[in-house]
Amino acid sequence: MERTTRTLAAALLALLAAACGKEGSPPVKGPTADELPRYQVAAGFRLPGSATWAKAQRRGHLVVGAKEDQPYMGEKDPATGVYSGFDIEIAKMLSASLGFDPKTVEFRTIASANRETALQNGQIDYYVGTYTINDNRKKLVGFAGPYYLAGQSLLVRTDEKDVRGPQDLAGKRVCSAAGSTPYQRIEKDYPRADLVAYDTYSICVDNLLTYQVAAVTTDDTILMGYAAKVPDELKVVGKPFSREPYGIGVPRGDNTLRFALDDALAAHEKNGDWQKAYDATLGLSGRKATPPPPIDRYPAS
Repeated sequence: MERTTRTLAAALLALLAAACGKEGSPPVKGPTADELPRYQVAAGFRLPGSATWAKAQRRGHLVVGAKEDQPYMGEKDPATGVYSGFDIEIAKMLSASLGFDPKTVEFRTIASANRETALQNGQIDYYVGTYTINDNRKKLVGFAGPYYLAGQSLLVRTDEKDVRGPQDLAGKRVCSAAGSTPYQRIEKDYPRADLVAYDTYSICVDNLLTYQVAAVTTDDTILMGYAAKVPDELKVVGKPFSREPYGIGVPRGDNTLRFALDDALAAHEKNGDWQKAYDATLGLSGRKATPPPPIDRYPAS
């Protein structure tokens, strides 16, 4: 069977059919369109001083970078091309606050290693895709938020007995996404692990299910989404061993846009949109919501 790793559903379909002789894919898990929140579009909104917003206004819609293979966070339906997940809802509610109908957002899949370049080159207006805020990245791009606090963890097969935390990774093949914070942490803090990298986590999960790697490591939000898809095949082990504040990446220097997004996040957290979006997406993985972290309105640089 020809296998594709562009999305989790397609990857698991091929893998489960090959390994177990079963037909059909895992059941689709996620909200229907009528279960998602509706966001009020700000009428007559203007943002003088933001070149990014002005370009989007001339275009007539926002272009937002996202992930396409992270269940309940940012996932693209291969049949319809529609994106869904908590990150996608965050992007939509911010679009409404900036005066653009969320239905008009153009999502573009951008790999972890290419996020800064996409923002610097103007390929996207902002990026929402499990994007950890850190000082090194702030030298290259700006960040609004954070809007969520995750933590790095490990995904293994349900028959795995030897890996219970990062201390058990010595001599084990461990997979993560190239250019990601989790990859860099394993490389630095657990150098005895046999670390491999790909552009997407779906390829890592593919390799995990076919016994080519012993574990996949990234944020617990992402891993719980994969485990929830096929709980008989995969599980998340151990406690999170990092703090990953997710932010909205914007072009560095466009502080007007950054501060506007900070204001929008605060408003949507206060009016309940944030919680409704969580419950309809990431909450379906079984992970209980924790209060969003304080927004970091760091000074303009």
